[in-house]
Amino acid sequence: MHVSTSRPIAPARRRRFLTGRLLAIYAALIVLGVLFLVPFYIMLRNAFLTDLQITSPDFIWLPLPPHLDNFSELFSDPDIPILTGLRNSAIIAVSQTALQMLFACMAGYGLARVPVRGKGIVLAAILATMMIPGAALFVPKYVLVSNFGWVNTLQGIIVPDLFSAFATFMFRQFYLDFPLEMEEAGRADGLGFLGLFWFLALPNSKGVITALGLLAFIWSWNAFLWPLVIGQDPNLWTVQVDVSAFLTNQTVNLHEIFLASVMAILPVAVLFALVQRWIVEGVKLQGSKG
Repeated sequence: MHVSTSRPIAPARRRRFLTGRLLAIYAALIVLGVLFLVPFYIMLRNAFLTDLQITSPDFIWLPLPPHLDNFSELFSDPDIPILTGLRNSAIIAVSQTALQMLFACMAGYGLARVPVRGKGIVLAAILATMMIPGAALFVPKYVLVSNFGWVNTLQGIIVPDLFSAFATFMFRQFYLDFPLEMEEAGRADGLGFLGLFWFLALPNSKGVITALGLLAFIWSWNAFLWPLVIGQDPNLWTVQVDVSAFLTNQTVNLHEIFLASVMAILPVAVLFALVQRWIVEGVKLQGSKG
């Protein structure tokens, strides 16, 4: 009979091994975090420098003193109305996010809870739309919007993207695990499906609404091609279109490009900081149900 002669690892040696492994993990995370933040540092630094300083061979680590006149140049540029772009982006992103979440919530709850014949076919049709490339739908969407007379209007930018197949599927999965006891109590109080959705399901969906809503807001805020094609009037440009307008065949206004990019990113960063607690709770809730 073979007898193993190996000895167990000593506790002190095991602790040193685990400590070294943990330090290596933290070191790798710090390096990755720094690499992730470098582009944001470059963008923020260049926003407060002049074009000559940005293109200088001598690297400037900090903009000291910062050129605050860049703000007045950016907001007073007669050719590129950046404030109007920020306003248009806010209107479009807020409208699309709010209505998209409402429609996806209702559709997801109906597909999960309402006993209607053929809802499996409807779900399959919704999921099938996710397999169609967005480029293949661009021209049909433009023709439809043009026939409605919505070119150069905000509704032409907003309405075509008010329904999200991905969000509908995610809400359906969420409501499939919704507690039946709560719905039975609601039915005992005389609530129908609409009442159950409005008074029970919707108020208990804050986590998943916030997580999906943030993704929808970021996607809408960063949209470029569709707002560019539909909003041909400069007064309908979004902030992303405004940023691209600083780069032309004749001139490249570097400091205004970087400062406008900072202004475009700032609302999304602030929103994420405000709702990150709800996102974490939504992910934890989905994980506990999975």
